[in-house]
Amino acid sequence: MHQHKILLVDDSPNVLKALQRTFRMEKYSILCASSATEAMEILVNEDIDVIVSDENMPGVTGTELLMQVHDLYPEIIRMMLTGTTDVEVAKNAINRGEIWRFFTKPWDDFELLTAVRQALKMCNLDRENMQLKTEVKKQDIMLQRLEKEYPGITERSLASDGSIIID
Repeated sequence: MHQHKILLVDDSPNVLKALQRTFRMEKYSILCASSATEAMEILVNEDIDVIVSDENMPGVTGTELLMQVHDLYPEIIRMMLTGTTDVEVAKNAINRGEIWRFFTKPWDDFELLTAVRQALKMCNLDRENMQLKTEVKKQDIMLQRLEKEYPGITERSLASDGSIIID
């Protein structure tokens, strides 16, 4: 089974430690970055499911980071964690970074955990959906080959009650 990976991004070591404690009972692989640059380096080498980023960091803001993540890794679920309650920051993060959830500091551990669990369920459903689509494509190709080799094999006749008539 796939072990989910969560990337936590904040320039404060104390916040990163607190976030790690929030997830200590979960069976996730937790990676931490103290800057957007460090986060992007991790993203190149790791398959991340969820990223939780602070907004106010030196250099690249959380919104800018999450915009880059959206462009390069659209399948990663993006969340914002910020100390500001500025509506413009939230609006920019949601509209430009297409974040999934927005949290203010101090955050509620239960609320954050619940949001991450929901996000990971979504990841699982997306993965399963992709696998099913791949399987359907394979079966469609097989049916097309069979129809070429044995014309009419994919046709079916239905009885008035909807059952299939087998000749």
